[in-house]
Amino acid sequence: MEKLITIAIDGFSSTGKSTLAKQLAKRLSYIYVDTGAMYRAVTLFAMENKFITSDTFYFEKLEKELPNIVLDFKFNIDLGFAEIYLNGLNVENKIRSLAVSKQVSKVSAISSVRRKLVIEQQEMGKNKGIVMDGRDIGTVVFPDAELKIFMTASADVRAERRYNELIDKGDNVNYEEILKNVVERDLLDSTREDSPLIKAKDAIEIDNSDLSIEAQFDQIYSLIQNI
Repeated sequence: MEKLITIAIDGFSSTGKSTLAKQLAKRLSYIYVDTGAMYRAVTLFAMENKFITSDTFYFEKLEKELPNIVLDFKFNIDLGFAEIYLNGLNVENKIRSLAVSKQVSKVSAISSVRRKLVIEQQEMGKNKGIVMDGRDIGTVVFPDAELKIFMTASADVRAERRYNELIDKGDNVNYEEILKNVVERDLLDSTREDSPLIKAKDAIEIDNSDLSIEAQFDQIYSLIQNI
């Protein structure tokens, strides 16, 4: 594929956005950016500095520290994708915990956080040839993207996927707690005042509740070939 394009993948949590984005980036030799990892890294920073706990969020303190938060992606040749670094430290595994999942929607609702990260994301994709996934890529970050995908699946299916992922990592988790987190994140992401999770008017919706990873990839890759 000679023409470089921007591919924006949005959707609900645990719909496999990152898996799809990595597949597409690898096939197309494109840059892949996981914006969710960026918001999770900021959330981890807030948690480690006691700005956010289970019942309190000192968001003003986080806002003051935003200039001191440096995020980088570094390609891991063994894994085949870029991992996120927070102020020079690899936090790829830390940010995937259920504890971070419980807080990330609160952090991503802060306008100053979104402004900082959107600017960084737009800079990453200024030359096209990029696959980016998140919540507002097709609506805010790259509203002119040549291909916009909006991914969804039932809450039960997504909770099961997340549960199996954490169990495989050795985490001690409860399915009902994860399902509750999925539903709560859907509500927070869809109703936040700044850049809520919505389907762009020109996005193609993919419900992958019953789709295999391979079938999903083939379906979307065929769309790219027709651009």
